[in-house]
Amino acid sequence: MISGRCAACKYLRRRCPSDCIFSPYFPPNDPQRFSCVHKIYGASNVGKMLQQLPSHLRSQAADTLYFEAQYRLQDPVYGCVGIISQLHQQINSAESQVAKIQAEISFLNSNAQEVEEPQVDQHIEANSTFINNLLPEQINTLDLSPYGLPSTQTSWFN
Repeated sequence: MISGRCAACKYLRRRCPSDCIFSPYFPPNDPQRFSCVHKIYGASNVGKMLQQLPSHLRSQAADTLYFEAQYRLQDPVYGCVGIISQLHQQINSAESQVAKIQAEISFLNSNAQEVEEPQVDQHIEANSTFINNLLPEQINTLDLSPYGLPSTQTSWFN
């Protein structure tokens, strides 16, 4: 059976007034929520904080107080700051890994270009040796356009 008291009033063993500041944010079906907040901040301080805020911000404040209190109970020294610090470390690690991989990719791309260039040069050198051994009449009949050279259909030796 669900009674009309909120989790805060149940925990504090008091009657829950109709205008209770805690009832919208600490429902009776989740007593652990108020228990965590009370252990860290105290009921009086939480009530004062909620009353000072505009009504549209109170729900978010209660959620934040619960989150911070929960992590403060789990890690009394660092609390939620410990979680934030761990997340920053993970972000920094991921960013450094991305930078490292990008450097490897650019290095491999530059090596691939260097490997391709000597092969092209060797191919041109072999063909130029072949061309140098040809007679002028034979050069006129060659199609050198696949090698990036102008076609020799017109005579060079006029």
